[in-house]
Amino acid sequence: MNVQLTRTRVALSVAGLLLAVGAPTAYATLEAGPGPASARGEPYVETRLLFGTARPDGGPAVTDEQFMAFVDEEVTPDFPDGLTIQAGRGQWRDASGAIEKERSYELILLYPPARAGASDRRIEGIRRAYEKAFGQEAVGRVDDGARVDF
Repeated sequence: MNVQLTRTRVALSVAGLLLAVGAPTAYATLEAGPGPASARGEPYVETRLLFGTARPDGGPAVTDEQFMAFVDEEVTPDFPDGLTIQAGRGQWRDASGAIEKERSYELILLYPPARAGASDRRIEGIRRAYEKAFGQEAVGRVDDGARVDF
C-alpha cells in the first residue's frame, strides 16, 4: 500500500512538472500570433452584432421576415458594401436575472479603420433602432481587428 501511494505521488509530481515546463511554450505559441499566411489582406475592423428575437414583454418573437426588413431598412443603407448574417440559438441573463434562450442573429460588418468613427455612430444607431423596434433590452456588440482580402 505504501509503495502504491509513493508511485502515485511520483507520477503526479512528474505530470505536474511536465505541465509546468510545457505551459510557457504553449502560451508563447499563442502570443506569437498567426503565422505568415495571415499577413495577407488589409487591416479592417470586424464588428459583430448579436440580436435576440424573444421579446421581454412576452410578445411574439421577431420573425425572419421582420429581421430581414430591419436589415434592409436600417443596416444596408449604412453598410452597402456588404455584410453577413448568421442565424443561431443563443442565451443570456436578462435584467430580471432569468436565463433567456432564443433564436438569434449575428450580423458581421467589416470596414477599414479609417471609417471606424463614422461606422461606430452608425452601428450604435442600429443597436438603438433594434432595441426600440422590437422591445429588446440590449443588442450585443463585439469589435475586433482583422486582416481582410477580397
